[in-house]
Amino acid sequence: MKKLIILFIGAILFPALMYANNDWANYQRYAADNAKVDFKPKAVLMGDSITDGWPGADRDFFTYNKFVGRGISGQVTGQMLLRFRQDVVDLHPEYVVILAGTNDVAGNYGEIDLEKTFGNIVSMCEIAKANKIKPVLCSILPASKFGWSGATQVPEKIMMLNGWIKEYAKANKIKYVDYHSAMKNEQNGLSADLAADGVHPTKEGYSIMEELLLKAIK
Repeated sequence: MKKLIILFIGAILFPALMYANNDWANYQRYAADNAKVDFKPKAVLMGDSITDGWPGADRDFFTYNKFVGRGISGQVTGQMLLRFRQDVVDLHPEYVVILAGTNDVAGNYGEIDLEKTFGNIVSMCEIAKANKIKPVLCSILPASKFGWSGATQVPEKIMMLNGWIKEYAKANKIKYVDYHSAMKNEQNGLSADLAADGVHPTKEGYSIMEELLLKAIK
């Protein structure tokens, strides 16, 4: 009887899991929104949940500056790279602002070498440049730990990856936005006033990011 129940549950779940894996990059998330973009964006903001939550925290920031948000919660850099053409290149922005790597460090889809994460970010820059889009690289935000993950040495890994991103930006004359230095506390994490959960910015946290980003672009 137990075997029959297990088989029955598997028969239900397996097709659903297969369907979900068919869109691992989540191409469908912004497919309809992309079709409605009828202007040339000043910048497309590519990222994970930190970028995903930004328009909800300050919609006027995006509207006034002609920015388009294309963040998807939980995503790693590999997923962003897969959807980069659809969600960035095809919108023909002047800039693409890349804020990526938090979920790689957290190990959302298993542990990944930081070198591979860095490589994915470099690939996004190269695709942007090949399509006459100016990349803007952002440091990963500070974090002392991730509540959903058992990842270790989080602050150290973030700072190491940020160092590589900064060096690459300098060597390739790419604008670099250093959120980490402006927002970190004594533990190289985020204080509660800037991120209630230590990861996702509050309105005050986003305000700091907005000022730094506009300064870099303008």
